[in-house]
Amino acid sequence: MSRRNGGAESGASTAAVFGEVLRHFREAALLTQEGLARQIPCDRSHVARVEAGTRVPQESFAKKCDELLGTGGVLLRLWGRIDWYPQVEHPDWFRRRAEMDAQAVKLYEYQGMVMPGLLQTADYARALLSQKASGELLEERVRARLSRQQRFLAEDGPMYVAVLDESCLRPVGDAVVMRDQCAHLLSLGQRPNIRIQVAPDSRFDLVRPNSAMSLITLPNGEQWVYSESLSHGYFNNDPHAYAQQSQAYDVLRADAPSAPESAALIREAMEGYGRDHEQSRPRRSPLDQEQLQRQRRRQLRGNSPRFPRHRPRPRQQKP
Repeated sequence: MSRRNGGAESGASTAAVFGEVLRHFREAALLTQEGLARQIPCDRSHVARVEAGTRVPQESFAKKCDELLGTGGVLLRLWGRIDWYPQVEHPDWFRRRAEMDAQAVKLYEYQGMVMPGLLQTADYARALLSQKASGELLEERVRARLSRQQRFLAEDGPMYVAVLDESCLRPVGDAVVMRDQCAHLLSLGQRPNIRIQVAPDSRFDLVRPNSAMSLITLPNGEQWVYSESLSHGYFNNDPHAYAQQSQAYDVLRADAPSAPESAALIREAMEGYGRDHEQSRPRRSPLDQEQLQRQRRRQLRGNSPRFPRHRPRPRQQKP
């Protein structure tokens, strides 16, 4: 989708407008925030924050709301026109990589521990980054991370192939975060420019890179190998190094399960997290359930119509 660039003030106002439009259609459909969240599904707080203009929704969220509220695609079109990240700050060591993402015509990536930033949901990024930041600093880092995704989500976005080690599907945050993250991967994998493969832990024959690695091709033909540690990024444009890493990556892609096969693995993980979420919900004790049933029976009796009962009159005794 084409995007409209704007300043910080424009971005903030349009985010609020999206929330107001969503609230309008939700109320017109006679749905509460909780009712809409249950059908999406997501947490009620997520709907509330999107409507308040303080939470950036995923494209899949806008599309699902259009379907549920019968808007004719209004929300999805509005989502595509908003510059959600007009001003963000990247760490100094990562700014160069972010600039490359903004220009790349092709990106191949391997990640062995956590989801690549280009595939993360806001809640996943928040859960991951909250280990080292909080408050406004945390939200700024989440915005910076998600800002890199928008170009790859456009209809004419560059080719992006990600091979994920199965350990990337392990928990970050709670079961809801991971369920939504897996659903996000399945949605992204349906795009014509994005392919996601999973390297299972059980496949000992797969030769995996020693660390996270990206192969970046720029419009002028330059090719870069990028890798990173916990606190630094490393760039290498030596043709021999790129050719070596590219060949190793091609072999890994060829030997790993295909994108459709990987989607089945991701869906299995998503269903598992969904079951974990259901089991973690607080359950009423037998005493609470009995009290609830009594209350409902009293309510039913109180709402039922009352009919006059004919009682026999007491017999009069003869004198």
